[in-house]
Amino acid sequence: MISGKFAITLHILTLLSKFPDEYLSSEFLAGSMNINPVLVRKEIANLKKHNMVESREGKNGGTRLAKSVKDITLDDIFKMTFQKVSLGYAKNDPNPACPVGKKINQNLDALYDDINIKISAQLKDISLMEFTDKF
Repeated sequence: MISGKFAITLHILTLLSKFPDEYLSSEFLAGSMNINPVLVRKEIANLKKHNMVESREGKNGGTRLAKSVKDITLDDIFKMTFQKVSLGYAKNDPNPACPVGKKINQNLDALYDDINIKISAQLKDISLMEFTDKF
């Protein structure tokens, strides 16, 4: 299912790009989004796992970019935040004796695969630098 992870992660990275020499706190980042800092810290952990940011603890701690904004594409962010975009499936298993029910999920899988390919192709051409230049 679609979540706000992509938007939160993109917001974090955009803020970090605007303060490249500073370590920004999760409270500062969360304040910009009006969300709980715990949600920011979860996404920062994912960004650290993918070597996009570095963090330090302590009074002057926080997070900053570990990669150049021109080396990060929106597709990189998309792939870090989603394994696959899905618009969902019916709550109950469809009737396998029904001509539609027996094939609906495999057809939805194919549709979702196609959507993901198209999203990825479009986002691959947009760098974080291009995106952040709008602010």
